[in-house]
Amino acid sequence: MNKSAVIHARIEPGIKRSAESILNRIGLSSTEAIRMFYRQITLRKGLPFAVELPNATTRATLQASRAGKDVEEFASTEELFASWDK
Repeated sequence: MNKSAVIHARIEPGIKRSAESILNRIGLSSTEAIRMFYRQITLRKGLPFAVELPNATTRATLQASRAGKDVEEFASTEELFASWDK
């Protein structure tokens, strides 16, 4: 297969570093990840994940969370799960 098409993209350096760190841990290069992404777009005839705008309830909840309102913090997952039983 002739691999001569080139993609140029600009991305925030921090996002690039974070993503490449994860890709390295799973043994993929950026090029391989992009190739997989494009292959999935082709196979699914669209993005390989849902892209949706949040509804009003989700938007309000995210806004409150970002403002630190009604946020609970837990020291462990066990503590989180225990809070569900209350």
